Amino acid sequence: MSGNILRASAEQQFAQEIEELRKQDANTRPANWLLSPQAVVTYLMGGTLNNGFAISPKYIGNRRLMEIAVATLTTDRALLLYGLPGTAKSWVSEHLSAAISGSSALVIQGTAGTSEESVRYGWNYAQLLSAGPTLEAIVETPVMRGMKEGKIVRIEELTRIGSDVQDTLITILSEKMLPVPELNTQIQAVQGFNIIATANNRDKGVNDLSSALKRRFNTVILPVPETMEEEVRIVQQRVAGFSKGIDLPVEKPIHEEINRIVTIFRELRSGVSADGKTKLKSPSGTLSTAEAISVMNNGLSLAYHFGDASLKADDLASSLIGAIIKDPVQDRIVFLEYMETVLKQRDGWKDIYRACREVV
Repeated sequence: MSGNILRASAEQQFAQEIEELRKQDANTRPANWLLSPQAVVTYLMGGTLNNGFAISPKYIGNRRLMEIAVATLTTDRALLLYGLPGTAKSWVSEHLSAAISGSSALVIQGTAGTSEESVRYGWNYAQLLSAGPTLEAIVETPVMRGMKEGKIVRIEELTRIGSDVQDTLITILSEKMLPVPELNTQIQAVQGFNIIATANNRDKGVNDLSSALKRRFNTVILPVPETMEEEVRIVQQRVAGFSKGIDLPVEKPIHEEINRIVTIFRELRSGVSADGKTKLKSPSGTLSTAEAISVMNNGLSLAYHFGDASLKADDLASSLIGAIIKDPVQDRIVFLEYMETVLKQRDGWKDIYRACREVV
């Protein structure tokens, strides 16, 4: 059955790496941590162990940011990963949880419909009606389980959750306990418990965090990849993982296509061509690294199932345009202008220009 899992969790995919790190880890581990803080950063950033075992990088970027994030989780402050959509906030959150607690499964997905019961606890109403409020009738949330087991809890898209529900975290984060007034008791957090929340700055103003809640978090801003080479490496790594995960053969090297997609995204994001000669308008979307990965994955799937398995510009065009044109009027104008002033003039890019022209 395990071979049919659509997406294995971080602790499943990288179980061997975590185990090797655990064996080689001679540094001090905080209570209920699977690895020491130094080993957690090695797991995230990659490296070679003393026995020659290679740890693959999970995050490609500034090492200091990961050190700050891990150090935060050793304290009594929670961690808020903040930045543009697609800057690997959820990815980092999952891998931090896997390396620290051995499980990334304690997660709450923030939405406008996330209720207070989803954060604190719920009730089994059949038991509640038959026996009244008892400990056995409580339905534990990931937060309650994390507190009892001393594990990391992930809250995705914190600012999508209503402000009144967000503020239920204040007591949990400051007092390290969860009151259960119906039973005149409380759940106290075990060492090792902490919360990693994510939020993107495109949601600023949706449900801003109260100043009281902000003070309980240490915020680490994850930036877009600084260099072209860095972003290409990220896309290559994630596309290779996608292809392997669904047994999708890659018939030829796709580095050149990744290079072109990343170049297009970076130029439109920055508002200037790579050579600095042409000023460009930027579309309304974020054009994140995650979207570049999605464009490549969709293109590979299209080439394999409806082509000759060799990735071509035609396979990428529709997904590329779908990622760029969010507003069918304004974004289309922006992209058409970019096509004529940059794509059409660039040597060796006529195929992607023609493919996009046919679709747009």
